[in-house]
Amino acid sequence: MKLVRQGKISYLQPSKLPAGLIAGFSTRNGGVSRPPYNSLNLGLGTDDHLANVEGNRATFIRAFNLSPHQLLTVKQVHGDDLLLIDESNPDLSHFLSVEVDAIVTNQTGIMIGILTADCFPLLIWHEKMKIAAAIHAGWHGAANGLIAKVVQTIHNHFDCPVAELQVAIGPGIGAHSYEVDRPVRDAFRQGSGYWNEISKETKLGHWQLDIPLSCQLQLEQSGIKPQNIEIAEQCTCCHPELFFSHRRDNGISGRQIGFIQLP
Repeated sequence: MKLVRQGKISYLQPSKLPAGLIAGFSTRNGGVSRPPYNSLNLGLGTDDHLANVEGNRATFIRAFNLSPHQLLTVKQVHGDDLLLIDESNPDLSHFLSVEVDAIVTNQTGIMIGILTADCFPLLIWHEKMKIAAAIHAGWHGAANGLIAKVVQTIHNHFDCPVAELQVAIGPGIGAHSYEVDRPVRDAFRQGSGYWNEISKETKLGHWQLDIPLSCQLQLEQSGIKPQNIEIAEQCTCCHPELFFSHRRDNGISGRQIGFIQLP
């Protein structure tokens, strides 16, 4: 992925985007919010001033020549539900309170987004069939099977060949900065996520956790080709100049966005 400038903002852009598809992962730069939310905080659920967040979202969306009402985000709750939009919706505002952690659509004219600050944003698309998805994957999403559920929904609902899907996994917290305890281990062992492959014990009852590897393994298990998966190298916790990080900033943090729009 490469860092590109678009209007007042900058974002990481996947390297295999087809013509017309807009997708990427925003940085924290280019907005109006003051510390500790400086500056392009896009998270409506933070304690930042609402006017600042709305201004940031307007700045962000204008960079792509869109209007604020064309940006669709939801209320993320670390669950395993998804929102499927397969018909035109002139008013997207009512989706802001829908409690899901993934969005799937075949609709043009809207940009779907997932907000993160250490969790991993996943973007999925099929070029010819015009399908897009955005997934919020923290340890909850990795452990509860959300990724496979989204891929299966794309396959079942749109009769889409899974092997032809492309995926970009955006920046999140790296395993070197992410230590978890027994409740997280138990959630993985009871669910999905490849615990043995992605965990490294650091001391009794504590493990480093490689969430992007879990995402990659689950995507491949779902039928997506390894060469169709791109993973951002940057760790949100290690790059305060580029990204918000919930863990680094002790929970007082803004949010960046993983976004995608069909041509």
